[in-house]
Amino acid sequence: MRISCRMLLLASLLAPGLAQAKTVTDLFDRTVDVPDNPQRIVLGESRMLYTLGLVRDGDPAKDVVGWPGDMQNLDPQSWQLYINAFPAIAKIPQFGKNNFTQMNPEKVIALHPDLVILPRYAKQPADHDQMLDSLTRAGIPVIYVDLRVDQINNTVPSVRLLGEVLNNPQKAERFITFYQQHMDRVKERVAQYQGKKPRVMLQLQPGRREGCCTTVSHGNLADLLSFAGGDNIAHGAFKSVYGEMNPEAVIAANPDVYISTGMGSPQGNPATEIMLGPLVSAVQAQGSFRLVMDKQPLLSHLKAVREGRAYAVWHNFYLSPYHMVDVEVFAKAMYPQLFKDVDPQQTVKEIYTQFLPVPFSGTYWTQLSATKNIPGL
Repeated sequence: MRISCRMLLLASLLAPGLAQAKTVTDLFDRTVDVPDNPQRIVLGESRMLYTLGLVRDGDPAKDVVGWPGDMQNLDPQSWQLYINAFPAIAKIPQFGKNNFTQMNPEKVIALHPDLVILPRYAKQPADHDQMLDSLTRAGIPVIYVDLRVDQINNTVPSVRLLGEVLNNPQKAERFITFYQQHMDRVKERVAQYQGKKPRVMLQLQPGRREGCCTTVSHGNLADLLSFAGGDNIAHGAFKSVYGEMNPEAVIAANPDVYISTGMGSPQGNPATEIMLGPLVSAVQAQGSFRLVMDKQPLLSHLKAVREGRAYAVWHNFYLSPYHMVDVEVFAKAMYPQLFKDVDPQQTVKEIYTQFLPVPFSGTYWTQLSATKNIPGL
């Protein structure tokens, strides 16, 4: 009896987080009991690290015991910054190289998590949700956040939820204030504009993707473009979120502004991918943008490109609250006079210096200079 009492006392001292729980509501309005102090967290995307850094102090991946390898594979620059600052991050087990689809319930359960945080797109219909069903039967709480599907409406509640679950609501609210100030500035100025909306071509990762032209019709980046006051030439061109427009259709649309995304690293090929993001210099960004566009035989002759209204922005903004920088780049590209005092690069620097635990570096947007008119075009 004395030994049993000692064991119970020891268990209560060693696992206070397991003895207490709190109830939260996730992005699907699910009421979930989560540990008051989660000790073993599994993430559905390692690029959630972008957002965890906004709501946690110190190592944002502390207590993370598993995630997909998307950051290491798709954003090696940020990965390098984080493992330089927190070497233990490199040892976190990974589920494949890309995203949630490479996770399976058995492997997740084997890590003995006390909390699983999944992106909204991982939620399946109720009668086909094997991941949620298996984790629920195993007694593992699951919450969903949305940082990429409907950013306009779901970013603030997602950040607030993470701040609550990870016990730093004060830092989460401080970032939310920062975020809303930047988004509201764009919203208010665009609302005051009375003229015709600029027509915009938004191309995703030219050079890196086969063929031309991968773009977005609705949702995600298209929503951000609309928020910033743009008329997306791909709107209604296809039913899916992402799809293709042929170069001839883009030429016929004659957009006022051309915007692309890129996420090439300094070690990549500047002729095949636009270099942007951490550790990339301004010279590398603009030089690679020019090389990639020169290899687009039709798009390089767009009036917007020839007249210096061609812009590129870091692709990885699209799945984190950093998408406010997308909005600022879009607004500045379309309404240069309205937003001449806005510097998206400075906004990124402020995100790093005010909220993140790794040093600021890199170039996150760039613009091509005007070229001479080509006869006959």
